[in-house]
Amino acid sequence: MLPEITVTELAEKLKSDEKFILLDVRELAELDYAKIEDSRLEVAPMSRLASEGPSALPESVKSHEVPVYIICHHGSRSMQVTGWLAQQGYKNVSNVSGGIDAYAREVDSSVGFY
Repeated sequence: MLPEITVTELAEKLKSDEKFILLDVRELAELDYAKIEDSRLEVAPMSRLASEGPSALPESVKSHEVPVYIICHHGSRSMQVTGWLAQQGYKNVSNVSGGIDAYAREVDSSVGFY
């Protein structure tokens, strides 16, 4: 079983000064509909990760230094990316259960829906 955090746990982390990366693996067009605004957000569309592999990861993720929380629309793509990163040797990666849709429904509707 891959590690997961809830959207409520993510919201608490976003309010903190904790160092982490929120890796959004949705496609760029999806960001226009819903997006969490935070300086720790990095974007790496799953299609790019699939075609380019680890080289498509942002530099901040490649460092392995901080926890990485992976998010998508509903949690399926982010779960796949979480598993893939674990296979690549990443030890501190977690899927955001329910994705940005759950975040918008349960935490902050201002991030948007689609």
